[in-house]
Amino acid sequence: MTSGRTQYRVLIVSAVEKIYEYITEILPPGEFSPILRAASAGEAKRMLVSDEADIVIINTPLPDEFGTELALDLSGGTAGVLLLVKNDYFDQVCYKVEREGVLTVGKPSSRQTLYGAVKLADGGDHAAAAALFNVCHARAVKLAAAMSARLAKMERKNKTLQEKMADIRTVNRAKWLLIENLNMTERDAHYYIEKQAMDMRLSRHEVAENIIRTYDK
Repeated sequence: MTSGRTQYRVLIVSAVEKIYEYITEILPPGEFSPILRAASAGEAKRMLVSDEADIVIINTPLPDEFGTELALDLSGGTAGVLLLVKNDYFDQVCYKVEREGVLTVGKPSSRQTLYGAVKLADGGDHAAAAALFNVCHARAVKLAAAMSARLAKMERKNKTLQEKMADIRTVNRAKWLLIENLNMTERDAHYYIEKQAMDMRLSRHEVAENIIRTYDK
């Protein structure tokens, strides 16, 4: 999800249409729009291929799986994932998914609890978290732990992306120096770096840094 957005796209995955209607009534249209529905995990996956969602709310069980599998599949993306489970299964399901950043809410739940959980999913609203503590301290702690895990995962992904972008910039700089100093074509410069990396058992980044140290004077 992108911070600073005025509205969040929501996908509610529920075989029961009344649950979709109930959640839709809770979420202010000024903050959450559009709010779409999928009746199964399979339908949700097909919809998410073409339409991104900022928040995915999964009402278990689903007709083609329980719902935890879908939640874990989606936890690797950028959407906040909220899993609704019967209170009897809350601890078991929460233990399984919270380390992956999936938020779990027991049902039935009050409107306050559900809205607070959605606000956590959309970016960690502290006022909403405080409301959850008023309802159930232990479960609020679990929600907070799941949110913390999700944020940590996103930070790791962001760090990896930044490192990849830095590698690309370094390799491109090295290519340009080879083109400028050795009259290579872009294709020749690319092949040279690849071959040096293979022959010297170095990464492309390390080869590029050697080239930069040699020619960037």
